Amino acid sequence: MLATIKHFLELIRFSHTIFALPFAILAAVLAWVEPGTEFRILDAVGILLCMVFARSAAMAFNRLVDRDVDADNPRTAVRHIPAGLLSAKVVTVFTILCSIAFIASTLIFLPKRLPIMLSVPVLLFLLGYSYAKRWTSLCHYWLSAALMMSPIAAWIAVRDELAWPPTLLAGVIFFWVGGFDIIYACQDAEFDADRRLHSIPSRFGVAGALRIAFVSHLITIAMLFLLWHFAALGTVFLLGIIAISGLLIYQHWLVKPDDLQRVNLAFFSVNAVVSFGILIIGCLDVWIRNRSTS
Repeated sequence: MLATIKHFLELIRFSHTIFALPFAILAAVLAWVEPGTEFRILDAVGILLCMVFARSAAMAFNRLVDRDVDADNPRTAVRHIPAGLLSAKVVTVFTILCSIAFIASTLIFLPKRLPIMLSVPVLLFLLGYSYAKRWTSLCHYWLSAALMMSPIAAWIAVRDELAWPPTLLAGVIFFWVGGFDIIYACQDAEFDADRRLHSIPSRFGVAGALRIAFVSHLITIAMLFLLWHFAALGTVFLLGIIAISGLLIYQHWLVKPDDLQRVNLAFFSVNAVVSFGILIIGCLDVWIRNRSTS
């Protein structure tokens, strides 16, 4: 049983939840400090459950859809379905259960109705990413669009409305995730081209893809400064995003067109610091601001 649980956690890359969850938490914190907003522990629990179940369903579905492609790629042939560690039938059941659990979790936010009304369209969009690589080179930005829903959804769960702070935070995620997913996809540029799978590296080459990723991260930096301005955040957040901007540029120093050996360092380690860093400086800034005004 423990081995099976371990396989499922590895299948859905549970550790990669750190890329989206901090943004959902930060959006919720910004929503809770809005005048007239009541903190409910159930909202916090609902956000956590929705994030876990939605991401688990999407990742498991992606492994199902890509199982034949993964089996042909030496880099991904060790994944759980092609390696025979988990059967396609079991993963299908897991995907269905996680999908149902995600939709059911939105009931926690009642009497707010937007979360439950949007649950099925959001889920379908998340699952749709798994087919994007078969018809568009912009599949990296489908993934980032899926993840950018996390702060918007968290804000809606708390406030039952849309506003500028979560929208700008979503913009940060869109260009940040799109950029680092392009970097990660450079490892499979030749394989994708041979299999006629669409990606920016297979279309523009590794060097061209890295340039596009760099521009994407420059826009990420611009979005961070816009978030600082429109969310009326303070000096702590400003100093923090200056440091994070340096990290984003640093990962492009790590990866070269003729040297992709440090892609995993750039992909996981640097970006984990970016996501948690934004959460920490955002929450710290809000705490200092509220303390100074109380």
